[in-house]
Amino acid sequence: MLDLRRLRVLSTVVSAGSMAAAAERLSYTPSAVSQHLAALEREAGVRLLERVGRGVRPTAAGRLLAEQGDAVIDRLAAAEAALADLRTGRAGLLRMRFFATAGASFVPPALAIFRGRHPDAELDLAMQEPPDSVHAVRAGEADIAIAVEPVAGSPERDNGLCWTQLLDDEYFAILPANHPLVDRGDVALADLAQEQWVDTEPQPSPCSEILTSSFAAAGFSPQVIVATDDYPTTQGMVAAGLGISLVPLLALDRPHPGVVVRRLRSNPPIRRILAVVRAGAQDEPFVRTITEALRTVADSHVLRTPSRA
Repeated sequence: MLDLRRLRVLSTVVSAGSMAAAAERLSYTPSAVSQHLAALEREAGVRLLERVGRGVRPTAAGRLLAEQGDAVIDRLAAAEAALADLRTGRAGLLRMRFFATAGASFVPPALAIFRGRHPDAELDLAMQEPPDSVHAVRAGEADIAIAVEPVAGSPERDNGLCWTQLLDDEYFAILPANHPLVDRGDVALADLAQEQWVDTEPQPSPCSEILTSSFAAAGFSPQVIVATDDYPTTQGMVAAGLGISLVPLLALDRPHPGVVVRRLRSNPPIRRILAVVRAGAQDEPFVRTITEALRTVADSHVLRTPSRA
């Protein structure tokens, strides 16, 4: 492979017209320039320069190699500049995956902070439920994912990933407005064992594991009459008197007017929300900024019991 430094010397000699002028431009000695050119001719296997008076001019091979060398040097300089922009966070792409309730609550203000610090960054944003979003990070298809970790029976974390806790999202009972338990205030999960249920987590997921574990601890398996993976639909079903449900607090910013929200007494289900990145990537500028922004927003995010409690 041809030596890039020697190509630079050849290009400078060709443009300067003499070894002495090239040596002055490069801050080399004329002897060093001559040695570099001699070594390059050995590598190329052809003569690259010929003397003309007190100067030199390139042979056809020398002219070709100087032109190609200039193109290589220009591309390398562009690559170095792009790498510097990426290293300092001036440019690049952030690929982020998040689930719906995170995307409707604390993710947007975190992205606003990120955009303020990296205005030229490109964003690749998509809703994706865990564990698929975590798999995307592990496979290198995403830079960061917002995921849920089961509180109990958590699977072993992958050693190739770095997890940052953001917040704990508590589940609340939602009841029809005319339900007999609405006058009791807080309720125990066991008090709801005989109710009909609207299932908010019909597919296997960290959230469904959390609820299944809580129902088992309360000593019953819920009688599910309808399943939906959409929280507003769940609230509509409950408001219509079809059953009751458990909904995380992040999904209760605007409770349906036909439901009442009640806190659960004694060890309510809680989903722990985390940011997940590849191990070793947490110090990359974009990843570091968005992780810090997520933690800032999560720390300041006031998780209040909804007003219809």
